[in-house]
Amino acid sequence: MILPILAFGHPALKYKAQEIDNNYTDLQVLIDNMFVTMSYAEGIGLAAPQVNKNIRLFVVDLSALDIKEEEKNFKQAFINPVIVERIGDPVAYNEGCLSIPDVHEDIMRQPKIHIQYFDREWKKHDEWLEGLPARVCQHEYDHIEGILFVEYLSNLKKMILKRKLNDMTRGIVKARYKMIAGKR
Repeated sequence: MILPILAFGHPALKYKAQEIDNNYTDLQVLIDNMFVTMSYAEGIGLAAPQVNKNIRLFVVDLSALDIKEEEKNFKQAFINPVIVERIGDPVAYNEGCLSIPDVHEDIMRQPKIHIQYFDREWKKHDEWLEGLPARVCQHEYDHIEGILFVEYLSNLKKMILKRKLNDMTRGIVKARYKMIAGKR
């Protein structure tokens, strides 16, 4: 099932998400729906807060991209993830967000992360990621911490985007997928 995505300005996007346990109701259905929603919206990552679930969960699927084969096969659900360490000189990359359609900006992030998480079968992982998988995980991890990528922009960039972001908050947003406006 395709889930509606919260638009910039919705208060639920600013909450720090809560950990869950393996008894969370309908977790597998939620994960499946998040993958379907992300694919339909032509995204490569989606966090539970973006579909109005205040839990520490995000999904990533890079298979639709024209990238290196080892990154293209990266598809994973991340439950209760913790980024333990970020290393390397920050690198700029043009990011977008399904909650902020038609906004793409260069964001600086470290190229390598150490992350711990549970997969959808509740198997614990402790691994290093680099390149695009590391970047997307950092972006989605920010969502479960209540942080949006536009918060990393300079004041000048924020001023340039102010009208567009204010419009989203008021429900004036165009996307090919269903969105829930910033104000309830």
